[in-house]
Amino acid sequence: MTKIDLITGILGSGKTTFLMKYARHFIDKGENIAILENDFGAVNIDMMILQELKCDNCRLEMIAGGCDADCHRRRFKTQLISLGMQHFDRVLVEPSGIFDMDEFFDILHESPLDRWFEIGSVLTIVDSEMEEQLSEQMEYLLGSEAACCGKLILSKLGNIKNETAEQTAERVLSHVNSSLEAIRCDRRLTMCDIVAKDWESFADDDYKLFKNAGYRGSSYVKKFSPEDIQSSVHYFMHINIPQEKISPLIDRIMNDERCGIIFRIKGSLPLENGGWLKVNATREKTEISTVAEGQPVLIVIGDGISRERIDEYIMQLNTDKEYVSI
Repeated sequence: MTKIDLITGILGSGKTTFLMKYARHFIDKGENIAILENDFGAVNIDMMILQELKCDNCRLEMIAGGCDADCHRRRFKTQLISLGMQHFDRVLVEPSGIFDMDEFFDILHESPLDRWFEIGSVLTIVDSEMEEQLSEQMEYLLGSEAACCGKLILSKLGNIKNETAEQTAERVLSHVNSSLEAIRCDRRLTMCDIVAKDWESFADDDYKLFKNAGYRGSSYVKKFSPEDIQSSVHYFMHINIPQEKISPLIDRIMNDERCGIIFRIKGSLPLENGGWLKVNATREKTEISTVAEGQPVLIVIGDGISRERIDEYIMQLNTDKEYVSI
């Protein structure tokens, strides 16, 4: 049977960055893997980021978004059936930051998937810089993902300067356990459940731990559905602005309360001389780097987002007449 892993994490947690490292480990070991991007959204920036992994023994697939939950579930199952018939060594699933965990478990217990796949690990990525209090919806997602994980993996640990790794782990565990309590889940995570380590120092023993982390069948109260939370993601498409103005633009949007409480802005924008810039911004920092492929879109994630206010900022600089936001 093919092992299948689920990489979860709330919006902006760093799960795509982790997936890149995790997948690269399998590729370097010569294993034949597939990566399935399972997203509710209409545009998938993470799939573009993962293109550099594409090779003879790594296949990239995605589920087209922009549909309701039932349609999304059918597409997910159909895609898994296709992958199951090809006998990969491992399949890695990265869902949207807005995801119903039951979808994964329920589908894998349906025929014929129950004969082809065996759940390997559920790995939940949590940002070490996560705010003390998230929105009610984000707290729910944090708790529901942690409830089922085999390991909780801290991201961006190197950015924490005033705590030891152990202190950071204890702080995050306290937050996660509060989220679990809020959804009436009996599970409580301990230091044995968390990996607090600089990702650049991951070695074979760490990846062995991830591959064998397993999962938990915890129960909890479902306070929200993916459709309820989807309104916190907005797409701003057909954008063409000068490179030197991108970072200041993002800073203005991030720091204007009238734009909403923004957790993350990601996407890609065209360069004047060809090529693309990948944008990944949180309230703490903005990262911009060149990539070979892209599409002109910025995805804004947060609570109470004012699409109209963000439109005003972008339209002051944008030269693409086909600009649209949804």
